[in-house]
Amino acid sequence: MEDQASGPLLHLTTSAGWRAALDTGAVTPPSLTEMGFVHLSTPAQVHLPAQRLFPGRRDVVVLVVDPARLSAPVRFEPGAPGDPAGMRFPHLYGPLPTAAVVAVVPWRPGTPLALPGLPT
Repeated sequence: MEDQASGPLLHLTTSAGWRAALDTGAVTPPSLTEMGFVHLSTPAQVHLPAQRLFPGRRDVVVLVVDPARLSAPVRFEPGAPGDPAGMRFPHLYGPLPTAAVVAVVPWRPGTPLALPGLPT
């Protein structure tokens, strides 16, 4: 995988988390304070954090992010122990502005992820 975002990036949150972000204008998960970044994924790897962070949850949504709309840096870095060797995940080193989110899609494990509203 390249160390740059050539397509959409994804962020998992709950429906309530997304509604709260709309009120403030940015997604600011605990990881931003604790680790200094917002966890993102590519479409090919989003299932890994979904299984790890939200097993069995039905209120999870996928925020489809246009990397061109981000002002903070994105760095591709190793994920969690147990992730495939060599896989690198995008980390956003700043809040995720709601204006960078081009679509919100329900997460349904075992179902292909349809990503509407992507830039071409």
